[in-house]
Amino acid sequence: MSNQGFFIQAFIYLLAAVLSVPIAKRLGLGSVLGYLLAGVIIGPFGLRFVGQEGEDVMHFAEFGVVMMLFLVGLELQPTLLWRLRMPILGLGGLQVGVTALVAAGIGLLAGLSWQMSLAVGLILAMSSTAIVLQTLNEKGLMKTDAGQASFSVLLFQDIAVIPILALLPLLAIRKSSPVSLASNQLIFVAAETTKHASLPAWQQALLVLGTVGGIIIGGRFLTRPIFRFIAVTRQREVFTAMALLLVIGIAIAMQNIGLSPALGTFVAGVVLAENEYRHELESDIDPFKGLLLGLFFISVGASINFNLLIQQPLLILGLVLGLAVVKFAVLFGLGRLFRMELSQNLLFAFALAQGGEFAFVLFSFALQNNVLTPAVSESLVAAVALSMMLTPLIMIFNDRVVQPRFTLAEIEQEADEIDDNENPVIIAGFGRFGQVAGRLLIANGYKVTLLEQNPAQIDLLRRFGWKVFYGDASRLDLLRAAGANQARLMIVAIDDPEKTVEVVRLVSKHFPHLKILARATDRRHAYELIRRGADVIQRETFESALELGTEALKLLGSRSYKAHRAANLFRDHDEKVLREMALLEGDETAIIARARQMSQDLAQLLQSDNRELTQDVDRAWDISALRRSP
Repeated sequence: MSNQGFFIQAFIYLLAAVLSVPIAKRLGLGSVLGYLLAGVIIGPFGLRFVGQEGEDVMHFAEFGVVMMLFLVGLELQPTLLWRLRMPILGLGGLQVGVTALVAAGIGLLAGLSWQMSLAVGLILAMSSTAIVLQTLNEKGLMKTDAGQASFSVLLFQDIAVIPILALLPLLAIRKSSPVSLASNQLIFVAAETTKHASLPAWQQALLVLGTVGGIIIGGRFLTRPIFRFIAVTRQREVFTAMALLLVIGIAIAMQNIGLSPALGTFVAGVVLAENEYRHELESDIDPFKGLLLGLFFISVGASINFNLLIQQPLLILGLVLGLAVVKFAVLFGLGRLFRMELSQNLLFAFALAQGGEFAFVLFSFALQNNVLTPAVSESLVAAVALSMMLTPLIMIFNDRVVQPRFTLAEIEQEADEIDDNENPVIIAGFGRFGQVAGRLLIANGYKVTLLEQNPAQIDLLRRFGWKVFYGDASRLDLLRAAGANQARLMIVAIDDPEKTVEVVRLVSKHFPHLKILARATDRRHAYELIRRGADVIQRETFESALELGTEALKLLGSRSYKAHRAANLFRDHDEKVLREMALLEGDETAIIARARQMSQDLAQLLQSDNRELTQDVDRAWDISALRRSP
């Protein structure tokens, strides 16, 4: 490719990413689906801007997966890996084994030889590390039970690629001859398992152990002084170059001994997880990882063979559906076996019910070694690519259709019978916010009725001796049962802005005598609560942020009394502004103009107060004028 051609291709890929991802995110589709759709649009079956250079691009884009696994390894300290050993070996091993056997059985029923069936089963057992981890991270699901289980299975799959690559040549149905896939199909460079084939087995084993051991020992003992030496230069670009050099060097070393580059960099990341320069490595490599992963996803979309889909639509769609159903069933069954909670089990099964990028490596390698025929390989490559493309849509279906049903089931669960309904205070929501207010009231001798809707939170609180009732505070009958007719005030501390507004509206309408104190997540939420009838609004970060600002004034040289007085002036002014702005509902222009004016008023107020303080220091402690009368 000429230099001009290279720049044109680079421009097309970057333009596709810049346009597609924001649109996809705005539509709630996620960045992965945006990249995939961009690939389809600019690919040989769309606008035909790219496609001829597909193989070269994929060789380059694969590096994004390598760097992603390096960063994943950096997040995993050895102690965490040891804690996950049972899910990795147990859940991951069973997933690969059971999926391979089921898929092989289907292949036998379809008329394939047992060698081809076993090869297909092992290859289709792989799931997409790149798509699944990217999607789970975007949705903040990596720390959930399903996220941890998904990561464990993906890690085992990546490790399993090595023995699968070693096994495939043994399944060859005839002598090898040079074979290549069609130019418009997706190809990865298979690990060079034959590079040292001439070496005796024991020498090959020693070479592998020596290389892996060198990576571990080097990462443990040599990287610290090297990074320390580079850090002294205070040149950020040199540190970035060193980080890239480390990843590329390990990838080359692993590929030269016939192992997966991705697995090698993952091991290196785990070794460096306790290194004091871990965060610098993450921040330096992360932009490259994101860009190359985006290129990888675009290339997957561009590589889908729609000609094959047009020629054999029932076959390809049947393969995609069959792959998804088989993997979902196996994953769901294993989740039940490992006693995962139902909603998490469904998320786990939906997340991994697709083919993976390593399947392309394995299909290419199996074709080269005459384990599979071109017809079988082409159909399965198209099916895997389509299944990867459909994964973000499956996850959206899970988020919007499946998971809300569990929330609805919790809401419709029968509320507890409340036998403590004569207390002067009701608190709805007894989490991290409500507990502070509740403990203060209880410590001062007031009796409180506690309502909570999260069953897990209730179980935890009851273990600590709290008397908490399960129930939805937006239900009128529950509020009456909790004693809202007799109570004096209600604190709404629910961690759900929409639910909070609903409760405030209901209480102000049916129990007008109750003083309502409500938790607001931000300023706009506070406006809404004021309009719905809340008497006292507390923004959950306002007071702590104001206290931090007070301490900042002190550190900048202000006397303590001046800093505290400035904070009180700010609080009083902001509360006044908050209630005025709440009346400007729907008029965005007026809200912006009024906000600017009030910012100027605040600055003038504080400057005027500072001048007064210099004339009469003793009056600085008198803040009675700043307090609102009840």
